[in-house]
Amino acid sequence: MNILFWGTPEFAVPSLLALGDEGFDVVGVVTQPDRPAGRGRRLRPSPVKEVALEQGYPVLTPERPRGPEFLDEIRALAPDLSVVVAYGHILKPEVLDVPPLGSINVHASLLPELRGAAPTNWAIVRGYERTGITIIRMVEAMDAGPILHQVEEPILEGETASELTVRLSQVGAEALVEAVVLMAAGSIQEVEQDHAAATFAPKVDRATARITWQRAAVEVANHIRGMDAVPGAWSELDGAPVKLFRPEPVRPGGAGPDGVGVAGGARGRAAAGSNGDDPTLERISPEDAVPGLVLAADAKQGLVIAAGEGAVRIGEVQPPGARRMEAEAWIRGRGVEVGRRFV
Repeated sequence: MNILFWGTPEFAVPSLLALGDEGFDVVGVVTQPDRPAGRGRRLRPSPVKEVALEQGYPVLTPERPRGPEFLDEIRALAPDLSVVVAYGHILKPEVLDVPPLGSINVHASLLPELRGAAPTNWAIVRGYERTGITIIRMVEAMDAGPILHQVEEPILEGETASELTVRLSQVGAEALVEAVVLMAAGSIQEVEQDHAAATFAPKVDRATARITWQRAAVEVANHIRGMDAVPGAWSELDGAPVKLFRPEPVRPGGAGPDGVGVAGGARGRAAAGSNGDDPTLERISPEDAVPGLVLAADAKQGLVIAAGEGAVRIGEVQPPGARRMEAEAWIRGRGVEVGRRFV
């Protein structure tokens, strides 16, 4: 089977390699044009383009995948099937219909849940316990085509969007090969989605990534994990944006009705677990524990910030103009102190 592959980011690379390893003939790869990147803003090829060139595949990099000339280019490759994995553009029906077998897509959710550009991010932000990969036939409507194959995966405790994306890229590659093999054998079954059950996962950006401390600690932690590493959850401290990573919800424990407990160090974390009660080392009165207030900032307790309910311990930070670092290193450098407030 001749396959025209469409993809751009690192997420798509395992699928491209899996098709070649399985013996399918990748007749061409369509990816986004080289973009400026890094401090020098030099043009950099997409991860898919780099791998495609290493594999000796013809590469097309249109600014927009449309128009008579582009259609003639892909027709000349004579694909039997188009496979689309995080390409980055909506494809018109005339493009989708070029291959005799049409076009299929690898989507990182259990459709019809989380249609859209950022399903992995929103699965974590919304507190899902499971997600997965869906292979669909592409239609003009976004992520609305019939389901060809679906694989469910749990979301692990504390897993970030970055980590889950890497794991799902491998699951997606395996699911894709299974679906294409079934298509080649003529034994694939298409199941229409329940459109009434659809939910959506819009693109995330800097505005989306801003932390709302008035939410419960678990929700704040889910948000931080879901925005890792790009765009990166952030909050202002003394007017400067600080990105926060590796959150751990903290439930007050041992302080009694008039206080909020703050856990201490690795020993306290090990005893409590991800959402467990923490032994009290400090007492903060409820009226002082306003959302965003720094409750602890030392090597023993780490960086603990009040939420609308409970608090969140932060494992890593990225201050303005600095690299991502352990929160304890930032504390030692006097980047934050108890009593200051994130907003």
